[in-house]
Amino acid sequence: MKKMKKQVKVGNITLGDGHIYIQSMLNVRADDIENSVKQAVELEKAGCEIIRAAVPHIENAALIPALKETVNIPVVADIHFDYKIALKCAELGVDKIRINPGNIGESANIKAVADACTQRNIPIRIGVNSGSLEKKVLEKYGSPVPEAFVESALENVRLLNQFDFDDIVISIKSSDVKTTIAAYRMLSEKTDYPLHLGVTETGTAHMGIIKSSIGIGSLLCDGIGDTIRVSLTADPLEEIKAAKDILKACGIDGGVNIVACPTCGRTQIDLISLANKVEQAVSSIKKDIKIAVMGCIVNGPGEAREADLGITGGNGKAVIFRKGEVIRTVPEEEVLAALMEEIEKLP
Repeated sequence: MKKMKKQVKVGNITLGDGHIYIQSMLNVRADDIENSVKQAVELEKAGCEIIRAAVPHIENAALIPALKETVNIPVVADIHFDYKIALKCAELGVDKIRINPGNIGESANIKAVADACTQRNIPIRIGVNSGSLEKKVLEKYGSPVPEAFVESALENVRLLNQFDFDDIVISIKSSDVKTTIAAYRMLSEKTDYPLHLGVTETGTAHMGIIKSSIGIGSLLCDGIGDTIRVSLTADPLEEIKAAKDILKACGIDGGVNIVACPTCGRTQIDLISLANKVEQAVSSIKKDIKIAVMGCIVNGPGEAREADLGITGGNGKAVIFRKGEVIRTVPEEEVLAALMEEIEKLP
């Protein structure tokens, strides 16, 4: 039985309600409000469901109302060290604050942030990563091992709980995939707070997507996680695309799922090009269907009999099949158009 989660309201959404929310972060300078807002709009259109913005200086808090006036998704302020920035963002209507209570100074500072968020029903995400682990925790464990991440997170929870604050979300991101997976699994056994998943500092798009897919995907398949961010050294729009694909691959989100054979010496159709064209053609389709792109007529329909629709071909001809049964034969150059016609017919 899936563990019941504490529900935490973030703007117009509720974490812990069973939906996995896609998050990304603006990478435009915080003082460039015009382009920050423009990027936020693009991310929302692409499918981002929570948007986070760094607020490094108190004057940058002006970005929060500008975003709130433009996008319809929750806005999170990412804050380090200066609790006064958190207070200002709370005053200006931010939907969530990402902060480490342990690095904003004395107890009175933590209380001020907790009280301000309580008054305005603003949740706090405790974000622990390798660089934020407390000195005493590192000395205890010797290195950033999973136990260190969990202990740090729970200590930061305690710092908020002492001021009767409990609208908490937690993330414990390592740049090491195995450490991230182990830490989240351990934490999920010890708490019912919503968890934001991610592998941090994964690198450029290619390797970053691979690391994130392994880390985030493993945890999602375990039933762990409420929000995700695919952190890439790339355009944030790539993060949204990758996050959607991870959710789809884990069987969590619907949409078109493409399966394609890896090609071999029996392949008699330009399969690589065709598979790429199919992927592009169906990218905006919301139907929860499986499409197979196979390399040969001999094995294709049989190997992909679970597909709602499939295509394969050879010698200038192509066939379209449904659940393993051939339904149309067309010239190879017309197969993509014919496939799209059959997709239209599906409920």
